[in-house]
Amino acid sequence: MGKKKVLVAMSGGIDSSLAAALIKSQGYETIGVTLKLFPEMNKNGFSSQKRIKGIESAAEVARKLRIPHYVFDVHEEFEKEIIETFCREYLLGRTPNPCIFCNEKIKFGILLDRARKMGIDYVASGHYARVVYDDIKGRFILKKGKDPQRDQSYFLFSLNQDQLRAVLFPLGEIRKSEVRKRAKEFGLNLSDRPESREICFIPDNNYTNFIKTRFPHIDEVGPIISTQGEVLGEHKGIFSFTIGQRKGLNIAQGYPLYVIALDRNTNTVVVGRKEEVYRNTLTASRINWIGIEALSKPIELKARIRYRHPEGHARVIPLSVGRVKVEFYQPQLAVTSGQAVVFYNGDTVVGGGWID
Repeated sequence: MGKKKVLVAMSGGIDSSLAAALIKSQGYETIGVTLKLFPEMNKNGFSSQKRIKGIESAAEVARKLRIPHYVFDVHEEFEKEIIETFCREYLLGRTPNPCIFCNEKIKFGILLDRARKMGIDYVASGHYARVVYDDIKGRFILKKGKDPQRDQSYFLFSLNQDQLRAVLFPLGEIRKSEVRKRAKEFGLNLSDRPESREICFIPDNNYTNFIKTRFPHIDEVGPIISTQGEVLGEHKGIFSFTIGQRKGLNIAQGYPLYVIALDRNTNTVVVGRKEEVYRNTLTASRINWIGIEALSKPIELKARIRYRHPEGHARVIPLSVGRVKVEFYQPQLAVTSGQAVVFYNGDTVVGGGWID
């Protein structure tokens, strides 16, 4: 039997480049691929020079590693599955996390499907996470990356057993501080680009302008009210706001105001004091269980309501198929519909879902 084949997603950055080098060093037949997520000019009119450089960098790394490199054009799928979903969620007054959708639908969805059609066994990426097989449970288990400052398991909670069976995360056991040194050992003298907090298809990080550009007639004037129902001002679209937001309200009240709730049915933004942004409970749906097959009774876990948000000790209670109630022992700041809540038991991802 020949070597197992691995298709490595390569962005041109140091993490995915090292991932490719490590996969090859482990004896796999390694193939690099870069996903083209955008046309040469996107709908907002800015060129994709930075993205083209990423493709060129990935191709150069592949040459150094002496592995094949391909470019898969998936911009139509990315537009439909990720960008359109992002816009739709914002217009409904929710705050989506497109990176999670992209991992599930594109990187370990479409890319994995293409890999299998090419007769390739696995897909690998530069994510800081780990997958192990639990012989007792008979399940593939997702775990945090060894580097707590870089762990990306939160973004991978929606992967199913079929996907987890076929993914490799070679950086899961490595700390970020070691990456550049390890890369140089393979002759990869790449600069470590600063981590971006921006969404890749909104490079200026201005979600409101992005949505307005795509929906120029979407401005929907509505009231900004207090939690007591007093009208304090006017907004031009609830898609411009998210729970916990303080800036951009343009209301002088004598004390700081924060967005407490967004009511799409009445097109209303509700604001209040910071202490009113905290919540003890939430409900979540579209739950994906990884560490267990299903939840039949309440369980004590740690829950994270946003990436980088501290985990909170919580009681997770099943409501119905695919839905749970989460009761926190300490109030959580800015529980936001559309974001993901991910459940942990130590370094193991038990599951997660989408906050209602």
